[in-house]
Amino acid sequence: MQSTDWAPEHSEALGEHLARGMSFSQAAKALNAKFGTAYSRSAAIGRAKRMGFAAAPERPDDPFSPPPIAKTPRLEKPRQRHVPEFMRPMPAWKRKKMPKLRCVEIVPRHLSLFDLERGDCRYPYGGDEEGEAVTFCGHPKRPGSSYCTAHFHLTRGPGTAAERAAGTVLLRLVAAA
Repeated sequence: MQSTDWAPEHSEALGEHLARGMSFSQAAKALNAKFGTAYSRSAAIGRAKRMGFAAAPERPDDPFSPPPIAKTPRLEKPRQRHVPEFMRPMPAWKRKKMPKLRCVEIVPRHLSLFDLERGDCRYPYGGDEEGEAVTFCGHPKRPGSSYCTAHFHLTRGPGTAAERAAGTVLLRLVAAA
């Protein structure tokens, strides 16, 4: 590492080279050639700053740097206030009385799920009250259905196909429970 004590003639030569518009690396090379030293570009920059040459010589603009992008002025809009979803009051739900369901004139066998055979009707009974057992019709089922003929027509009442499908899914859920 070279000493920071520059000879006065080296400092004067650096000042002359910078005054002529040389870059710091060019000035360091010229000093090294003239005096047989090994000054680096960084050493020349440091010495020039200590001597008071704060500004570097003018350099051409870098042709590869993109031009600065002008920002478009942003008009400030007042924020619309809204109540967050979790702070909105919950609607009060009223209990609805369940409509009386249709029934069929058939006496179910009240079989448990384990007692059902392959061809038995799977229409559920019970399970309305807490702890009440769910039993199934158990009569011979209609071909292509899970229910006997009476319960098949009961589940295929009036309404759209989607409404009828919802009822069937509900019955399957009750049967699974």
